[in-house]
Amino acid sequence: MDYLPHDPAILVSSVNMLLRDEEYDTLEELCDAFGRDPEEIKAYLQEYGYIWSESQEQFRPIGYDE
Repeated sequence: MDYLPHDPAILVSSVNMLLRDEEYDTLEELCDAFGRDPEEIKAYLQEYGYIWSESQEQFRPIGYDE
């Protein structure tokens, strides 16, 4: 993958896949590799209904774990 997608659903899928498949150990490491700010990605995806789960190290739909 040459860049992180802009579309929110594809971005969530891509980030979760790269972390799940152990391409990167942390969101920060992944973002550093793609020249992106983790806080910017978290804020962007929160606008579209996704929140970062520290315990599961993946983006989840807001309210999914409640």
